[in-house]
Amino acid sequence: MRSLVRKYTLPGLIICVLGLIGLWGMYVFWLSGSDYSLWAYLLAILSVVLFALVCLRFVPGWMRFWSRGGYAAARPLAAEPARIRAKIFLALLLWGLALYALIFLIYLLAGYSPDGFLRFWTLTDAQHYLDIARDWYLSEGVVDRLVQLVFLPGYPLAIRLAHLLIPDWTLAGLTVSWICFAAAGAALYSLLRLDYEHAAALRAVKYLCLLPGSFFFLAPLSESLFLLLSLLCVLLARRGRWGPGCLMGALAAFTRSLGLMLFVPVCMELVHELARERRGCARLLWLLLIPAGFGAYLLVNYKVAGNPFQYMVYQREHWGQGFGFFFATAAYQLDNAIECAGSNWHNLLGLWLPNLVYSIASLAVMAAAARRMRPSYTAWFIAYYAVAIGATWLLSAPRYLISLPPLILAASMPAKGRRRDAAISLALAPLWLYYAVMFVLRWQVW
Repeated sequence: MRSLVRKYTLPGLIICVLGLIGLWGMYVFWLSGSDYSLWAYLLAILSVVLFALVCLRFVPGWMRFWSRGGYAAARPLAAEPARIRAKIFLALLLWGLALYALIFLIYLLAGYSPDGFLRFWTLTDAQHYLDIARDWYLSEGVVDRLVQLVFLPGYPLAIRLAHLLIPDWTLAGLTVSWICFAAAGAALYSLLRLDYEHAAALRAVKYLCLLPGSFFFLAPLSESLFLLLSLLCVLLARRGRWGPGCLMGALAAFTRSLGLMLFVPVCMELVHELARERRGCARLLWLLLIPAGFGAYLLVNYKVAGNPFQYMVYQREHWGQGFGFFFATAAYQLDNAIECAGSNWHNLLGLWLPNLVYSIASLAVMAAAARRMRPSYTAWFIAYYAVAIGATWLLSAPRYLISLPPLILAASMPAKGRRRDAAISLALAPLWLYYAVMFVLRWQVW
């Protein structure tokens, strides 16, 4: 008990106890109105336990982070290779081209005509982004075009800019994603170099490429732009450039609604600075820029449909989407997987199994890394995960989670040392290939 008290201050203990009570209360509330299999309930409990473990390991660091002198500053780091960021950018551009070639090879081996490869990239949500880039949002017309209002405008506007130089809309979207992915790798390295040695930061960039589903960054989807803006937001904030950092956060929130979660790490960093300096509270006003970015999207809703929250109507009516509990997602996804095991192998292997593995594995990886990670990053993960995985009809957990920098960092942490790094890399390679094949075959990979 004494060691526990030393580890957790009294406020920390109170927060832990109240948090556990609240988390268990949410589970009991959900349990009273749910109807799932026993296995689904057990998996939901496992997700609650892992999420609680992440939070419990986060709290002591949080308490130190917000106390004056309680959190050790990053030590001076050794020199890095010359022009390393430019080299990372160019390397990821080449890596992207290699992945396009690999996807094309899988595409041909699957028996498809090479003439349809460009069209292949528009068979997911990408077509919605391309339509918006070309025609903007429609206030009247067929339902499938009206509901495109749920896709935020940041990425379509980037495609429209690229289209000034690239006549084909699909190629314009692919180019934006390809360049943003390479730039995100350099930004990830820069952010991690604030706390880690060159080798550790570079290793995280490698795992950004190796995580199953990283091909989404090269598709005409908003993931690569969103990742880049998120990294720039936190990187600039860490360097004390709060205004430009929060502006990047606003653009991220204008690109994906999960950009709102950037409020958490930036607020954590601001309070950390205020705790050290005891002055400059006016800097907190910069935080308002982040929700203002999403507010601009609400204004678009109002201009197009007369209701700033029309996107929520479309999400609920067209996709059955709403806010829920992350552990409920584990339950219904497992029951759907069990049902598909006897009737629909496509949905099992391409949809439910990857979603389940990513949702649970990300919690396990973060639980192992939380004590060694900067508290603002762990808080970012907690907020992001609860919202993203809490969707009431979640089909894209892998795509959402690979866009979360703390998870990329956490995935790279166990790979310290050449043997571990090689072993984990070799384990990830077939998983990457498996998911890429499911993606090419269109086995409900979203």
